[in-house]
Amino acid sequence: MSRPVGEKKEPLSVEKLLERQKEAQGVRPRFLSKAERQAQAAQKAAQEEADRASKVARDKKERQELERSARIEGGGGRERDGRADVRDYRDSREQRAYERPAYDHVPTGPRGGAPPPGLSGARYPPEARREALHSHSAGPSAGNGTNHLSSPSDANGHAIASTSESIKDRYLGIKHVVPKKTRRQLNDKKFMFDHDLNEDTSVANGLDADGTSVDAQAVVRGRAAGMDLAERRAKDGLDPFKRGVGKSAFAEKHWKEKTLEEMKERDWRIFREDFSIAARGGHIPKPLRKWEESSIPGPILRAVAEIGYAEPSPIQRQAIPIGLQNRDLIGIAETGSGKTASFVIPMLSYISKLPRLSEANRHLGPYALVIAPTRELAQQIEVETKKFTDSLGYKVVSIVGGRDMNEQSYNLRDGAEIIVATPGRLKDCIERHVLVLSQCLYLVIDEADKCIGLGLQAELDFILDSMPASNLKPDTEDAENPAAALGDSNGDLAGKYRVTMLYSATMPASVERLARNYLRRPATITIGDANQAVGTVEQRVEFIAGEDKKKARLMQILQSGFEPPIIIFSTTKQSVDSLSRDLQRSGFNPAVLHSGKTQTQREEALASLRNGECPVLVATDLAGRGIDVPDVTLVINFSFPTMFEAYIHRIGRTGRAGKRGLAITFLEMHDEEFFYDLRNELARSPISTVPRDLDRHPSAQKRVTREMKRKRDEE
Repeated sequence: MSRPVGEKKEPLSVEKLLERQKEAQGVRPRFLSKAERQAQAAQKAAQEEADRASKVARDKKERQELERSARIEGGGGRERDGRADVRDYRDSREQRAYERPAYDHVPTGPRGGAPPPGLSGARYPPEARREALHSHSAGPSAGNGTNHLSSPSDANGHAIASTSESIKDRYLGIKHVVPKKTRRQLNDKKFMFDHDLNEDTSVANGLDADGTSVDAQAVVRGRAAGMDLAERRAKDGLDPFKRGVGKSAFAEKHWKEKTLEEMKERDWRIFREDFSIAARGGHIPKPLRKWEESSIPGPILRAVAEIGYAEPSPIQRQAIPIGLQNRDLIGIAETGSGKTASFVIPMLSYISKLPRLSEANRHLGPYALVIAPTRELAQQIEVETKKFTDSLGYKVVSIVGGRDMNEQSYNLRDGAEIIVATPGRLKDCIERHVLVLSQCLYLVIDEADKCIGLGLQAELDFILDSMPASNLKPDTEDAENPAAALGDSNGDLAGKYRVTMLYSATMPASVERLARNYLRRPATITIGDANQAVGTVEQRVEFIAGEDKKKARLMQILQSGFEPPIIIFSTTKQSVDSLSRDLQRSGFNPAVLHSGKTQTQREEALASLRNGECPVLVATDLAGRGIDVPDVTLVINFSFPTMFEAYIHRIGRTGRAGKRGLAITFLEMHDEEFFYDLRNELARSPISTVPRDLDRHPSAQKRVTREMKRKRDEE
């Protein structure tokens, strides 16, 4: 409203100023302190409790008044004493139980055949009790709508009882809320958690209760013909309701606690990772867990026990099962890893199936030949081999330089099943016709890279060419057939193939060329320590404090263009679920893997990561071992594991098969007990650098244990 021209503006009075301030305070939000909010909450709770107590007292008083008026009206206008009230209430309850139809209160279990409550006293005559018992036993039929025994009088009694119950509930203020059943749409993907008792199919119907249609149901389900699917699944141990029992029984146990039959493919992968065993070549047998579980012949197994081999070494665990199949083998392992026994045991098993040396065949040469680059190594192999052959009756002779040729010829006069030789002296013996290799069916070249490094390539070619070409394996499926190498079992050496094994610490091109020329479809074994895979992984460490900052940095890394698949590790299941929700909101489609998931969900998560449906996998240390996801480009440790070995297994998911990989780890100050090992690991890696913050941290200079950390925190 415009003010007239010339009119002076009057000052506001104190009352109007106070009124405007009051209105402004009513509109403006007022921020309460924590103490004020707690006081308001306590006051509100006290008020609600007082209102609730008042309502309970008021309802109780009204109910007492109603009961009192009902007693006065029912008793002819007079109020009875307390004992009479209790007796009359019991009589009315028993009368209602007598009048109520049987299907209103059908007991189950052992009480199914008991009389209805209230009929055991002397108040009702025997005829009434028998009639009530008869209607009680006919309850299930009535419940199914097929009650032949019900009469119009029973229906009227049921209607009267229902009306009385409704009047009673109304007077007492009891409300029965029947939830409205929602109809599920055809395209509705929301799961309905409401349970309707009318849809319960676990309760046996009347046809099954009296046994009148058991045979018909057995025919329908296929049980009569032995085709009941549920019964068959339970017999085969495939009952879905018992799946958790099997899981808790042995699925989560360590492979050391399982029997050979309980071992799954994941257990074998974990087993190979524990011993750093990598094998390729097709038809690779399972590695050896214990000596007792192998197919080694009994005499050789007893010799193993006499020598004192308690546990197989990593190279022995995989090379012996392959050697027992008479496969050609390439073993890549360092010196001193137990290679001698890994080829001696299969060699003796092979020789045991051949005829004994005699006057008729000893001049044809040995059955097995072991070539070593140096005389020291050859003599060492001879000593180790004799530990086995002394109890088996086989003869071992070494042919090395530095000894008299005549003496070595004298040692070969009676023949020998096994000869251990250096390339130079063995070539001399062949050229002088001191030794022939006409029946040599087992060849082992130890430290082949060193043989070639010492310039013995020509000697090796000469020796291998001196062997008959007729027993060289063909480049067909027979090269992988265990029985093909032995040919016929009639004692004749014709038709038997030669088994060739090549051991080396490295695999240069010259060794590969040698293997291509003289080995047929070999199996390749690589044995290394637990840190071997780390050499191809670039490790980066970032100090980030707080979950929010770590999540922000995680999103920044994922949006920087890394190719899938990507694996993100966290320590707990709750953290994994939280990360997956954040990634889902950010537009990613993560797969989740932790111990809270079922076996089916775990397999689906890994399958979605392998086929590219989910580019990111968020997992606990459950995925750090025993899974095979090829071509993982990036591993992110959102939180550092509780053990440093788990860190090695985590980053080992990338950089596999000789490919480069990247591992990014988020560190916080409470992870300081791992700083020392982490710094040393980064320093050993040829493609990683130690960050300055980690390199200069006091905990990285000296190992800090959990006990030291606990004592320091207490002080």
